Amino acid sequence: MSIFLQKKPVSYFASTLLLTTLALSTMGMTGCKNNNNDNSGLGNPTKTAEPTSTYQSVKFTPAGSYVHGDFDESAAEIIAYHPASKRSFVVNAQNKKVDVISLADIHAPILQQSLDVSDIGSTVNSVAVFNDMVAVAVQANVKTDNGYVVIYDANSLERLQTVEVGALPDMVTFTPDGNYVLVANEGEPDDMYQVDPEGSISIINIMDIKRPIVQTATFTAFNNQKQQLQAAGVRIFGKLADGTMSSVAQDLEPEYIAVSKDGKTAYVSLQENNAIAIVDIKSATVTDIKALGAKDHSLAGNELDVSNKDDKINITTWPIMGMYMPDAIATYTVNGKNYLVTANEGDSREWGKFDEEVRFADIKVDSSHFNKAACHNMDCADAAALGRIKFSSVMGDSNHDGVYENLYSFGARSFSIWDMDNMSQPVYDSGSLMAKYTAKKYPNNFNASNSSNKFDGRSNNKGIEPEGVTLAQVGSQTIAFIGLERISSVMAFDITDPKKVSLLGEINTRTFNDDLLKDAKKGKLKANADGDFGPEGLTFVDAKDSPTGKPLLLVGFEVSGSSKVFELEFMQ
Repeated sequence: MSIFLQKKPVSYFASTLLLTTLALSTMGMTGCKNNNNDNSGLGNPTKTAEPTSTYQSVKFTPAGSYVHGDFDESAAEIIAYHPASKRSFVVNAQNKKVDVISLADIHAPILQQSLDVSDIGSTVNSVAVFNDMVAVAVQANVKTDNGYVVIYDANSLERLQTVEVGALPDMVTFTPDGNYVLVANEGEPDDMYQVDPEGSISIINIMDIKRPIVQTATFTAFNNQKQQLQAAGVRIFGKLADGTMSSVAQDLEPEYIAVSKDGKTAYVSLQENNAIAIVDIKSATVTDIKALGAKDHSLAGNELDVSNKDDKINITTWPIMGMYMPDAIATYTVNGKNYLVTANEGDSREWGKFDEEVRFADIKVDSSHFNKAACHNMDCADAAALGRIKFSSVMGDSNHDGVYENLYSFGARSFSIWDMDNMSQPVYDSGSLMAKYTAKKYPNNFNASNSSNKFDGRSNNKGIEPEGVTLAQVGSQTIAFIGLERISSVMAFDITDPKKVSLLGEINTRTFNDDLLKDAKKGKLKANADGDFGPEGLTFVDAKDSPTGKPLLLVGFEVSGSSKVFELEFMQ
């Protein structure tokens, strides 16, 4: 099935009908942090009272927002919530602090204080809350040096501990029992690709907060398994500027952590490597690395729009593959089985003189695979076909003869659910649902970027770009909230049965007003004058913890520099 629309206003279904239709279309589609206050991917999402029947939809009601800084300066990224003080903690990378926001009145958030870590390092990358503790991941002044996790009292905001961890701590979370703080140390190279630190996962025992104990799960045991990992599909290809090949431990870059419900296992996304690492928390050992593979965009259900130059919505099949490459992940349990939810954003590598991105015209391809028949009677190199989309130069030439038999694009433009006992393919993938939904609801701004309202602007580059995910337990149902980085929507799905997923609702606060956007960029108006752009971090607040007594979704919008509160109503 394909969607092929001209760029012009058209009449679409009423929102209720549209939601119902798309929800039904998702059911059965399959692909070939929690504690009371931190929903960053842990395995026991917060619960509300049991419903008398299944919720069929969710209504998002925008409440208040706080603008933390300027447009496109990463002034609001990751967000966590502390129920006792009714505060949110928001990473403000622009000011290199964590902003503490009172949500006592959700319609009028107020900045109370900022946690300044400039005496410790540079950029703050992540924040998490458990009970009355706040953990903050702080990058070193030299990003390839070891960073830090700083722990605060959530009530007094007193600094309790500073713990050295690995290079570039990118995401921090607690185990469900609060006994451990885990941090993903991404270990990115420096900008010139002269230094490439090892990626790792630091596990901090905080059962005695006065005497934290740090263990580090490293990848050094896999250094002698590079060929096996590459053959399995793990993307390992790093090479320093002087020609030295990076080791496996150097090349793997932990991005995000989700912890199993029993608190024994951590799942870690290795985004650029298109893989998931599995960590035994007690022993601080990486036990396995699982490649995620790629989805086949030539199959019905996996359609995408690949061109930003055809002035059309053209969601259809193409003879290419899409690497999942998730950013945020979350885990939950169904009948004793662990499942992983992945937001399949995609990310390429560009360090120093190395840039893996190529376009169709840059390479030689197998003409028996890439021909007019496969490209809808167009030359595959045409700008309206595959001429504009970006591919990886390190994938697809299986016999290394300089001719690409397959082409691999970045990201899968979807979210997926994986059975952690068998990750050969997802048990569910949303396929082209998100693209088709946004095409129908926002036809004049389809695939707009998060810094521009231009129609079709991101079709050639990861599309709607799912990036953030958080889970909530609402009665007997598990709900996944997915943030779409570019179009800036948040979508809600019922994932209670991982093989029978349904869409519950969507929210987008953009007005798509170019004049407002222009003034926001220039600083003449607030950074969110045209709405909220670039959802980065999402946190669910259970009704029992909410200032209003109703469940909330807190979202940090990176580009508009705004943290937003949405009140949620689940409807039967």
